[in-house]
Amino acid sequence: MAAVTSPRAPDGDFHIWQNNFVTYVNTHLADLGLVAGDVARVNAAQATWTTDYPAHTAAETAAQAARQAKDDAHAGLEGAIRPLVRRLQASPDVDNAERAAMGITVPDQELSPKGGPPTRRQVVRVDTSQRLQRMIHFADESTPTRKAKPDGVMGAEVWVKVAPAGDPPPADSAELTFLAVDTQTPYTTDFDGADAGKTAHYMLRWVSTTGEKGPWSETASATVEA
Repeated sequence: MAAVTSPRAPDGDFHIWQNNFVTYVNTHLADLGLVAGDVARVNAAQATWTTDYPAHTAAETAAQAARQAKDDAHAGLEGAIRPLVRRLQASPDVDNAERAAMGITVPDQELSPKGGPPTRRQVVRVDTSQRLQRMIHFADESTPTRKAKPDGVMGAEVWVKVAPAGDPPPADSAELTFLAVDTQTPYTTDFDGADAGKTAHYMLRWVSTTGEKGPWSETASATVEA
């Protein structure tokens, strides 16, 4: 390899070069017209380098691993918090003072229309393109090709019943399990492998900024593909 004589050379290249250089010089002192005293300083400096360079490399590797662990932990915590926030936002037991104390969005009650509960239903479509995951697309029946929510609506309540394949869809909303209030389409649900082959039946309804509920959508059903 080309001689590396500058301390500004990349550490890895310098490490390889210095090891070859010092080894050769010490092995061929007489041939090079040198004595042990001529390389004493070099040998002492190499001993320090041989200790400190691997320590630096190990610390750098550990720092990269720690950063990745931190990023993974951040994503995991955020992913765990989001469904709980949606649940709290939809809960009648949570008031705006409590929302503010938790640092989550407080609905702007002054600007929100108070014209009663939503009267229209939703058009629901289930995207089944990903295994063990379903994306629930929803829109107002009056504007089925648009993502915008009706005036005065905070979001969509998303409910589901997961049942063995072949079982009938829910006949009543009492059979459903609440998932979230989603303020923007689509809503994504993930399933465990144990649910593969079952059928997920979804029903949605609008909820106003004052907490009033609209009529239920038609049931949208999809098989949970493994």
